[in-house]
Amino acid sequence: MSDNLDKGITREGTGFNGKTWNILGQVYFPKAVCESTFAFETNSEPGQFVPVHVHPTQDEFILVQEGELDLKLDGEWVKAKAGDLVRMPRGIPHGYFNKSDKPARAMFWVSPARKLEELFNRLHDLTDPEEVVKISADHEVDFLPPEAND
Repeated sequence: MSDNLDKGITREGTGFNGKTWNILGQVYFPKAVCESTFAFETNSEPGQFVPVHVHPTQDEFILVQEGELDLKLDGEWVKAKAGDLVRMPRGIPHGYFNKSDKPARAMFWVSPARKLEELFNRLHDLTDPEEVVKISADHEVDFLPPEAND
């Protein structure tokens, strides 16, 4: 990871430096990576989700680009639609769920980047959710117990 942000354009449907991740069936494209920020696009089919978790050292944002996402944000259910920006300060439990019948696409960015790119590299193509949770905890992403998703 570079200390400084590289200038340029990461084209639609591509990842920075041609990288793509498959994390438990969801396709992620890194869009910008440097020490101060980490931006990535997610593509979530109906029924896909990321369970409630906490980033203790990072602020996170979601800009919904297409479709809608249901979010569990600090214990409350909220809905974000295309064009909405979700703000998730560090330490606030959050998870996102595509409960609709249409795909959703969103731009996420996290500041500072810390260990997130390394985490996504490690999670790529893993199929065991328990292993994902364990590796995530080693990279400053702490998943809550399953009942937090209710």
